[in-house]
Amino acid sequence: MDIVDLKNRVVENISKVIFGKSDSIEKLLISFMIGGHVLLEDVPGTGKTVLARAFAISLGLNFTRVQFTPDLLPTDLTGLSIYDREKGDFVFKPGPIFTDILLADEINRATPRTQSALLEAMAENQVTIDGVTHKLSDNFFVMATQNPIEYEGTFPLPEAQLDRFAFMMKIGYPDKNGEMEMLTSQMDHHPIKDVKPVLNKDEVYFLRNAIKNVYVDDTIKDYIISIVSHTRFNKELYLGASPRASINLMKGSMAYALLKGRNYVVPDDVKALMREVLYHRLILTSEARVRMRHVDDVLEEIKEEVPVPVIKKDEV
Repeated sequence: MDIVDLKNRVVENISKVIFGKSDSIEKLLISFMIGGHVLLEDVPGTGKTVLARAFAISLGLNFTRVQFTPDLLPTDLTGLSIYDREKGDFVFKPGPIFTDILLADEINRATPRTQSALLEAMAENQVTIDGVTHKLSDNFFVMATQNPIEYEGTFPLPEAQLDRFAFMMKIGYPDKNGEMEMLTSQMDHHPIKDVKPVLNKDEVYFLRNAIKNVYVDDTIKDYIISIVSHTRFNKELYLGASPRASINLMKGSMAYALLKGRNYVVPDDVKALMREVLYHRLILTSEARVRMRHVDDVLEEIKEEVPVPVIKKDEV
C-alpha cells in the first residue's frame, strides 16, 4: 500500500467540508496513526465538529458525539450495569465511549469526575466498571474540543489529563478563498452529506501500524530529548514536558516522515510537530505571564537554541 496515496485520499475527502486546512487534517491523521488523541482548542464555528465527523466517515469508522455538560455523569460515558428481572442478574449496557472515534464536545464543561472517566480509556484502551474490565475498539480515538475564550462555567483540564492528549491543535479561521468556497458549498445543503468512506478496514489497519518500519537515528532521538529537556529547565516555565511528550514527538515525527514519502526521520519532521505536541503540556511562571510572555515565544526560542543534528546520507 502507498501511504502517501492513503493520506491524499483522506485529506482531499475531508477538504470537501473543511476548506484550506490540509495541514491540520494531515496532523489529525498523524495523531490517529500513532494511537494518540487530539484536543481541538478553538473558538466556536471553526468546524471542529464537522472535522471530527468527516474524519470518521473518511476512515469508515463508527463515530459518536457526546456534549459535555456539568450534569454529565461518568456512567453517561462508560455505561452501567442494569438489573435484568428476566435473567435475574445485572446486565452491562455500554455507553457512547464504546465506539471508534469519540468526539468529546466542550470537554471542559464537564466536572473533573466525568473528565477522569476518560483517563483509563485514553491511556489503556479499556474501561473498568463494577470491577469488570471492558476492552474498547482497537481504533479508539478521542477528539476533544474546548473554547479558549469562554471560561465561565468550565472546569479546566488537569495536567494529568492534558498529558494524555498526543496533540493539541487549532484549526483557525479560513482564509478569504476558503470561506468563499465554504459559502458556495452550503447554498443548498451541507457538504458533509457528500462525504463518503475512502479507506477500508485493511487500509486503516495499515495506517495504524505503518510507523514500525520508520528509521529513527540516535541523533534524532537525542535532538528530541534535548528539546523536551529544555522545557523542563527553562526559567520561564513552571511546568515542562513529560517523557510521554518525548514519545509522542518521536512517533509523530515518524508518521510525519511517512506521509512525506520517507521511511526515515529528519530534524524538520520534529520541528513541524513541536507546537502540537508540547504547547498544552507547558505552564508559564507567574513572572513570565506578568511580562506578557507566551508559550509560543518560549517554544520558538527553544527551537532556535537546541542545535540541529546533521544527518549524513549514509546514516539513513
